[in-house]
Amino acid sequence: MPSFDAVIEPDLVELRNAVDQATKEIGTRFDFKGSSANVELSAGSAKDRELVLYGDSDFQLDQVRDLLLGRLAKRGVDVRFLDFSGTPQKMGGDKMKLAVPVKSGVDAETAKKIQAALKNAKLKVQAAFQGDAVRVTGAKRDDLQAAMAVLRKELTEWPLSFDNLRS
Repeated sequence: MPSFDAVIEPDLVELRNAVDQATKEIGTRFDFKGSSANVELSAGSAKDRELVLYGDSDFQLDQVRDLLLGRLAKRGVDVRFLDFSGTPQKMGGDKMKLAVPVKSGVDAETAKKIQAALKNAKLKVQAAFQGDAVRVTGAKRDDLQAAMAVLRKELTEWPLSFDNLRS
């Protein structure tokens, strides 16, 4: 049977390139000279991956964030992978740090919303939650393409991508 996987997975190469470019620009900009402004990408597992932004003040953290968002947009990385909802932490002296988790993998709650969206669309497809992805199967390839269109339209808060399209 034709099937595809709905996944949430950032392009890690482009994410690393965007972080490197932002770090390089921070080193050359005059307004960041002599400050602790920096961006780091932690090299943890897929679930624990995060960006860490450093700065001397809230204003400087916002500048670093804006710089990073610009670099991500130029590299074609969807900014919905990043969760900026955290609050900055004081480190010591005037230094501040902001941890930004990178979303990766479909959690159970998101999988339920994907399944509900497909069920409400009354398409002849089945959705099954498997690990970090949702496998969608159907009798016809046209049904799968309609399911992709429904998911893109209904679930705009997640950067869904579709892998392993088999017909």
